[in-house]
Amino acid sequence: MEVVTHLVNDTVEFYKWSLTIADKRVENWPMMSSPFPTLALSCLYLLFLWVGPKYMQDRQPYTLRKTLIVYNFSMVVLNFYIAKELLIGTTAAGYSYLCQPVNYSNDVNEVRIASALWWYYISKGVEFLDTVFFIMRKKFNQVSFLHVYHHWTMFILWWIGIKWVPGGQVSMWRDYYHIRFKIQFHVTIGHAAQSLYTGCPFPKWMQWALISYAVTFIILFANFYYHAYRGKPSSSHKRDKPIANGTSVVTNGHSKVEEVEDNGKRQKKGRAKKD
Repeated sequence: MEVVTHLVNDTVEFYKWSLTIADKRVENWPMMSSPFPTLALSCLYLLFLWVGPKYMQDRQPYTLRKTLIVYNFSMVVLNFYIAKELLIGTTAAGYSYLCQPVNYSNDVNEVRIASALWWYYISKGVEFLDTVFFIMRKKFNQVSFLHVYHHWTMFILWWIGIKWVPGGQVSMWRDYYHIRFKIQFHVTIGHAAQSLYTGCPFPKWMQWALISYAVTFIILFANFYYHAYRGKPSSSHKRDKPIANGTSVVTNGHSKVEEVEDNGKRQKKGRAKKD
């Protein structure tokens, strides 16, 4: 018990010390004065991952067609705004793509960059809804470990980024995370490694954290692709398999109709719920 007490006290003291080197510009921004709101939302997300499928188990899936249209459009608008603000701010501040330290001053461009990155952090919390919608639509196969790991860690880690380094090379790393190719993580590792090698005056702990985080994604992506493609049985084997229980499934992306043949009679069942 004494060991645990010392560990807790040391952790609290370390956090208090870390606040002395945090960015003073963001400490009064929403969600930034304390890590507890971010941690609370992250815990609620994990709780929903457990409760949601149980709740939906004996219920028909929701289509959420209108909700998804509004949600996707809103996220496009938000990400366009963030990209625009970062482009204008970094260009005006003369940012370098090879090495860019954090400028903690109240320069209008630096504050603009920090604000845009704060909105990006908020967007990571909003994206928890991706998982919520998958579960409500009963697309449980989409909620993989990789999906959950990405959403859960990004929200927490970007809170750390905004709290201590809301600017500099972080603004470039945000763009790397939006590249839709698996090479993105190799690019971010290369960029961070180059900064470490050249002695770029950007916080080294953040560079090492990024490298470590990117490595975990490379491992998870490799495992995902192996099981999704390399480990897949060939199509010829699939054709040899009989259809289980005489049930065929037709999916249109929003609702599912199962036609069950029983004693020569065809019955339709399984109409999805609407918004």
